[in-house]
Amino acid sequence: DPTPSPPAPGWRAYRQEIQFLVLFLVLLLGSFTLIAFKPVNDHVIEPFTGLVAKVSGFVLAAIGQGTEMSGTIIRNSRFAVNIRNGCNGVETMLIYGAAVLAFPAPWRSRLTGFLFGMVAIQIVHLVRVVALFLTGVYLPSLFDSSHTVIWQTIVILSGVVLWILWAQRVMPRAKAAP
Repeated sequence: DPTPSPPAPGWRAYRQEIQFLVLFLVLLLGSFTLIAFKPVNDHVIEPFTGLVAKVSGFVLAAIGQGTEMSGTIIRNSRFAVNIRNGCNGVETMLIYGAAVLAFPAPWRSRLTGFLFGMVAIQIVHLVRVVALFLTGVYLPSLFDSSHTVIWQTIVILSGVVLWILWAQRVMPRAKAAP
């Protein structure tokens, strides 16, 4: 039986982790730079934000809120909210997506995790928009703190937790000692 080689000295012992971190940062910087370009914003992000608003307005109407839609604005007789960049879940999706794509896993697992995570983050975000609208209608004094502190934290943490759960699932298992 060959004896296992000793771990690499210094930073080389963390080569895979360093590669992940560098690739994650490059993908993150690249994706945030890409969405900052006006044509990408106008032709991808704004229509996506409109879709988020439309789906949220539909759910609110379905639960009896009597909402009307105007672009990215959802309103009823008591409250209105405008879903803007930064409030559409895109940033959380970019952070999650960069982490999944940078992770050393088979490409099929990355693609599955990427797609599942994008859908899951948007479901959490839909709950956020609906909850914020209802907060604005029924507890307006809590709207600002719910918007900027509570729900932003929940959406970002959901992306982080989804990535951790996905990474644990696809992480190669250490071989058991004989």
